[in-house]
Amino acid sequence: MDTPVKKGFATKVIHGKKLHSKHESDLPIRAISTPIFQSSTFVFESAEEGAAIFAGEKQGYVYTRLGNPTQAALESDIAYLENGESALAFGSGMAAISTLTFALAVPGDNLVAAVVLYGGTHLFFNEMCPKYSIEVRFQDPANFAALREAIDSKTRFVFIETPSNPTLDVYDIEAIAKLCTSKGVPLVVDNTFATPYLQNPLDLGAEIVVHSATKYLGGHGDTVAGIVIGKNDFIGPLRAKYLRDFGGIISPFNAWLILRGLKTLPVRMDRHCDSALEVAKYLAFHPKVQAVYYPGLRTHPGYRLASKQMRSYGGMLSFDLSGGREAGRKFCNAVKICTLAVSLGDVDTLISHPASMTHSTYSKEDLDKAGISEGLIRLSVGLENVEDIIEDLRQAMEQI
Repeated sequence: MDTPVKKGFATKVIHGKKLHSKHESDLPIRAISTPIFQSSTFVFESAEEGAAIFAGEKQGYVYTRLGNPTQAALESDIAYLENGESALAFGSGMAAISTLTFALAVPGDNLVAAVVLYGGTHLFFNEMCPKYSIEVRFQDPANFAALREAIDSKTRFVFIETPSNPTLDVYDIEAIAKLCTSKGVPLVVDNTFATPYLQNPLDLGAEIVVHSATKYLGGHGDTVAGIVIGKNDFIGPLRAKYLRDFGGIISPFNAWLILRGLKTLPVRMDRHCDSALEVAKYLAFHPKVQAVYYPGLRTHPGYRLASKQMRSYGGMLSFDLSGGREAGRKFCNAVKICTLAVSLGDVDTLISHPASMTHSTYSKEDLDKAGISEGLIRLSVGLENVEDIIEDLRQAMEQI
């Protein structure tokens, strides 16, 4: 057999694992577009085959809560793009995060999480985990001394986002992974902002990667999904026990939507990145903007690190407006092309006010610790003409 030739990301994302062999396919029909297996249940050829599949002696599909061919195709492709052994898809990013948490930690254990996180993740760690006697220790991942001190014999994993939501902090994945390895705990990285096109945490030493596939992987604001990538010996039990029992499954149709979105991921991300940099440069010189948070700006404290561990700087940015919460409210109400909505990674430019929206679950003290100001605006730069995006921001600035 010929040795596989290393291919570029765009080729990999379009053809998936089929690159390894012209004839390799887990599907019964050789369709260019993966079929949607919209079925709850699958037929056994015999009672003996059914028993063998249930016993794990033979591979096969039983019931979509336990697995589905469309879901399997998505998982195979994502694991391939993240250079991981296996992946498991869920019905949402929070289903993925909560399930992996309960798979790794039990009552009496603890985990260490970054201070700056997506509001839903922070709420889960801050309120839900303590109800199950799982302690969460929030730390700044850039403070290695504090991070090392927070990890003890009961710590089951460390969880970070990089770049972080919504402050765009960049953390050293390789260095944090080495620290975690020395302490015998896995590093979990939420790679939603960067996507596997811009960053591969597993290559830098992380053990587990999680995505809200709702965002850039889907890319069109029409589905909700989450994905966990890791080693076979973690993903296998996560599927067989925790997904089976918790039931946070992805639908076949939503899995297909993510598969469709993946095919244009590199094209979209190139445009997101290019436009975000232009928008960030514009905002950096605006007199009503106090600060711009975008790792592609040389003034960003994480610029050098982002240049090292990312292939580009992403489509997300945030900025502080002079005038605080009231200025943020007026600005969000004044935009005409930018869409006032939560979420991110859509073809539309999405604008939000984290303190009152995505991170409203943070207390005032938590907002201060995370560096999320009352006037912070988060922008997911879309695929519109960048000149039109900038003009919309300009006219909105005039109204505050």
